[in-house]
Amino acid sequence: MAQFFTIHPDNPQDRLLKQAVAMIHEGAVIALPTDASYVLACHLGDKSALDRLRALRRLDANHLMTLLCKDLSTLGSYAKIENSTFRLLKSLTPGPFTFILNAKSEVPNRILHPKRKTIGLRIPDAAICQHLLSLLEEPLLATTLILPGEDLPLTDAVDIREKLQQQVDLVIDGGPGSLTGTTVIDATEATPILVRQGLGDAGSL
Repeated sequence: MAQFFTIHPDNPQDRLLKQAVAMIHEGAVIALPTDASYVLACHLGDKSALDRLRALRRLDANHLMTLLCKDLSTLGSYAKIENSTFRLLKSLTPGPFTFILNAKSEVPNRILHPKRKTIGLRIPDAAICQHLLSLLEEPLLATTLILPGEDLPLTDAVDIREKLQQQVDLVIDGGPGSLTGTTVIDATEATPILVRQGLGDAGSL
């Protein structure tokens, strides 16, 4: 049975987020709100939790996972970033953007695109995410909370708990999520490419 934490979206309760961090370190798969849709997330280094997350979403190895990072410094520890790309990232973060970047060699192969060796990274502009990442002191591995066979993400925490109470360990209720995902930008080459238009406004790139 999943635990359920109701956390203020603007002033997150430190006590509850510390409990969430402890659960993540113990192998939990959690559902939490971001500045876009709700996501499923787990510890970056926990293969068992990642396997559970993939099974829940029925994802194959070609599905690009995303690292939720607190800031650009953290993001830069996992991706190769040229100067022009850094300027783009700085102008659009934090916010509802996912960047596809070339991963550094330290990133575990199991979370990379198997052919391209790329990874999705983002810096969410949401107090719950930011506080949680600060306490965790490392990124979270995440994917949008879309159930198999569905086209849209779940947006209500109570609904998420009802549907997934046997499959996740914790649901964080931070208010309604968005039906629209992040804007996805492929920044693996010198000229960035808009892959998907979502909530974020990337202008003309």
